[in-house]
Formats: sequence, C-alpha cells, structure tokens
Amino acid sequence: MANSKYIAGLLGPAIVAITASETVNIHIWAGNTAAGVHLNGAILFVVSLAIIRVHNLWVRGWPVLVTLSGWFFMFLGLFRMFFPELQLEGAKHTSSISAGTMLFLAAGLYLTYKAYGREKD
Repeated sequence: MANSKYIAGLLGPAIVAITASETVNIHIWAGNTAAGVHLNGAILFVVSLAIIRVHNLWVRGWPVLVTLSGWFFMFLGLFRMFFPELQLEGAKHTSSISAGTMLFLAAGLYLTYKAYGREKD
C-alpha cells in the first residue's frame, strides 16, 4: 500500500497538471507535428512502463487505479508512437478531447486525494 500511495502521489498531481494545462492550451495540438506526437508517445511509454514494472498490482480497491493508469498510458504512448498522424487528426475534435480530459482530471484528483488525504484510523 505504501508503494501505491507513493506512486499515486506522483501520478495524481501530474495528471491534474497535464490535463489542466492541455485544456487551457488546447490550441497547441493544432500546430503540433507528427514528430512531436511521437516524442510525447515515447516519453509516455517509458514513464508508464516504469509504473507497470513497480506497480502491477491487481487488487480490489483504489490501488488498482494506479496499475490501470500505467497500462492505459503505456498503450496511449504506443498509439502515439505508431500512429502520430491519427493522433493529430483526432485532436481536431475538441469536444471529445474535453470529455476525455475531464475523465483524466477526475482520476488525477482521486489519486491525489488517496495519496495525500488523511487515513482513517
């Protein structure tokens, strides 16, 4: 559980900051290049692979959200690496991006709460 709280303490605020900044700056995706998307995917892949390596924990309860986040972001990184043009095309649909962003923001807030919130005695 301590490992879960530690990773959630890193992952939760990172997801919140990234989703909030991408929401405010949604226009940056329009001017992005396939090379930029590929680089983003490669970084996302490596970071999420590190999460999976240290936290591949399939249990009932909130720690599984850390594992699921790692797996989801690993596949997202692979998608961006192998299909950067498709990612750029999808970025033109801002309404679907906004819905996905809100889902990520909620997950990030929940992980942050679980990591930094007070534990019940």
